[in-house]
Amino acid sequence: MEKEIVKRSGIIKKCIFSIAIALSVFQLYTGGFGVLTPMLQRSFHLNLVLILVFLMYPIHTSLRWRWMDFAAILLSIGSGVYIFSTYKELLFRVGNPNAFDIFFGVVTIILVLEATRRVAGWILSMIGAFFIFYSYFGGFFPGIFQSSNMSTNRFISLVYMSTEGLWGTTLGIAATFVALFVIFGAFLNATGAGKVFIDLAYIFGGRYRGGPAKVAVVSSALMGTVSGSPVANVASTGQFTIPLMKKIGYKSEDAASIEAVASTGGSIMPPIMGAGAFVMAEMTGIPYSKIIIAAAIPAILYYLSLYFYVDLQAAKDNLKGLPKELLPKFKETFSKGFHLYIGLGTLVYLLVFIQVSPMLSAFWSIVALVCSYIVFYFKTVDWKFLSNALMDGAKGMILTTVACATAGIVVGVINLTGIGVTLTTLMVNLGQSSLFLTLIVTMIACVIMGMGLPPTAAYILLGVLTAPALIKLGVPVLAAHMFVFYFSCLAPITPPVALASYTAAGISGSDPLKTSVRSAKIGLVAFLIPYMFIYGPELLAQGEVTSILWALLMGIVGVFVLATSLTGWLKGKLNIIERALFFTTAVFLISANLLTDLIGLILLAFLLGVTFFKNRKSVQEELFDSSSVAPTNKAETENTLI
Repeated sequence: MEKEIVKRSGIIKKCIFSIAIALSVFQLYTGGFGVLTPMLQRSFHLNLVLILVFLMYPIHTSLRWRWMDFAAILLSIGSGVYIFSTYKELLFRVGNPNAFDIFFGVVTIILVLEATRRVAGWILSMIGAFFIFYSYFGGFFPGIFQSSNMSTNRFISLVYMSTEGLWGTTLGIAATFVALFVIFGAFLNATGAGKVFIDLAYIFGGRYRGGPAKVAVVSSALMGTVSGSPVANVASTGQFTIPLMKKIGYKSEDAASIEAVASTGGSIMPPIMGAGAFVMAEMTGIPYSKIIIAAAIPAILYYLSLYFYVDLQAAKDNLKGLPKELLPKFKETFSKGFHLYIGLGTLVYLLVFIQVSPMLSAFWSIVALVCSYIVFYFKTVDWKFLSNALMDGAKGMILTTVACATAGIVVGVINLTGIGVTLTTLMVNLGQSSLFLTLIVTMIACVIMGMGLPPTAAYILLGVLTAPALIKLGVPVLAAHMFVFYFSCLAPITPPVALASYTAAGISGSDPLKTSVRSAKIGLVAFLIPYMFIYGPELLAQGEVTSILWALLMGIVGVFVLATSLTGWLKGKLNIIERALFFTTAVFLISANLLTDLIGLILLAFLLGVTFFKNRKSVQEELFDSSSVAPTNKAETENTLI
């Protein structure tokens, strides 16, 4: 019996390996040589992912129940074959589906919801099920939420047989350039990017006070922008940085929170932003280059705020850096990363300067990365890196794909029933009395949805639901979508369901809930900046150059003042009133408005003066106390006189 179980396990592992390699190779081929027809591209990608899900996430640990997984795999294969063999006729049967269309439509939707439940949890799958229920029974809902009850023929026609629902743009994004960038990130990791990034960060920041925490900030920013997954970023870089932070004296909760906040920020860090920049360009029609320029200042302020917090907390707790002899050597470390610089340089060059499509840019960047890695390190290459990268790339696509597939169903129902227009109208009416209140509602919706979705998938769904209302209220398209995107990315550090914080807490051994609360506190600037760029577009690099530079300067000063308030330290401890005043000053300074900047500068000058005199008085009192102690011998008398 045991031999039979081992044999079956070995067969399943081989199947997972083969399907994963096939999925990554398919994505590389279509990325370099052209995608298939939209429905075929998305169907082939989704069905391979579904097969992987049912192989890797069994319904039960007992082998007695595995037949259900194998049945789901057969149905997934059947659905894919059916789409490929009939997709031309499907489009002509929209509105009049036959029995096979209905059968495979219902089966595919159930498979997607079940795969989502297994991978992403109950929240998103229940949201998908609710919207399907709403499409059938919308006529029974009260008031403005009432809609006509949809028939099965109409539902299957529009959600399954067209590119307006399941096979829509939402899944299309996951099945094209997002998949390519996941593979690119997998190749970076397989060729040693994580180790090089961390070692470089140690070289530049490790020997200063709070060194390991500063390393976490820099390395997580570098890795996060490519991976796009805060949880995966924490799991990779946190294994190195969190133990070292604890070793030099950081509390477990602080170490975990710093890593979680640093890893989460990678999703908003140009040039890749975890593929969010490309998704935004696709949804808004705004050029990619303009989006990453707009995202630069908020990302800089985010990481400077975290860096200042780390530095001031280290000063407060008297935490030192690492000894120089324990740090990596620059020459040796730099020479290990030539292939990484070529791969990333190729990507930036193609995207920003040549303005090649994201898919083609990612493809040629992978080619440049792999070729340069083989050329530079041919003698020491472990050729398993190719299969490992392809395998990890396919696994990395699973969560985003099933989430985007379910989101596609939701978006399709929203468009078909008109509930999206209803929600937009409600938010517009709310905004006429208070834009700020509408922004609060949007923020809450983004954070809640982000709890159960990857940042990119959450943004896609909420970009359809909430961004149109902000735009109708006069918010520029770029600012509206950036607002939604930012708060979709912040859910991993927002309690009570803060997955990045929970992952970091698992590594550090700290309390998960306390860690998530501390993470939200440390990352507070990220919750303020989106409001600031709604009212002050200079923070999105919109407007005259002088205004943008002034906004950046005041923002830098503001985030330093905010870090002072959060740590309660500036050359000495601050009391609760001083911290509150510093916080108020920071808000004034970060706001991109000349009047608030002047108020902030006046408040800052006053607070710095009070702090200076308080610290000076404290030093004088300490000197007076020490000089009033009677010397016990002649030597001490002479030292006192001196």
